Amino acid sequence: MLLVESLLLKALAIPLLAWIAWFDFTTQKIANRDVLLLLCLGAGSLLLLSLQSGSWWDMGLSAMAGLLLFVALFPFWALRKVGAGDVKLMAVVPFLIGGSDLIVFSGLLLLFALVTALVVKNPQLLPQSAFRLYTQHLDRQGVVPFGVPTSMAAICTIAFQFYESLYLSSSSGILDQLH
Repeated sequence: MLLVESLLLKALAIPLLAWIAWFDFTTQKIANRDVLLLLCLGAGSLLLLSLQSGSWWDMGLSAMAGLLLFVALFPFWALRKVGAGDVKLMAVVPFLIGGSDLIVFSGLLLLFALVTALVVKNPQLLPQSAFRLYTQHLDRQGVVPFGVPTSMAAICTIAFQFYESLYLSSSSGILDQLH
């Protein structure tokens, strides 16, 4: 039953991640309250999973990954290469997705970051003129809203976790019926 509650907390994070992506795209800011809410949702989800499994490994791995990301990205913030909100968001995401799916998240983040950079550098690829003008504006400013690919990668990783949970629960039910 704790798995269901854990997935519910992750489901609540999806609209918040979408809001963060949109707000970062339009204002180049990520609010501290949104990052803190994500941290609470992620830590709560990990806590429930740790209580269910009896292992704190995933919680510890997430904490180490979050700390490592914060320490690794902090110098880039000091050099004004990324925003403080981007650094904080990246440090919180491991709590939200868990340590076991960091590889999935990393691959998706790489893909979405490349697409975002490609669109910002080549706004003519966009179909609507309003978005095209806005991305040209971002390109002139030299800004890439990194909260967008981070949020999209986290949403897709959570969707993968939902699929994985449903697949495992349905396949275990089928196996129980066969025996």
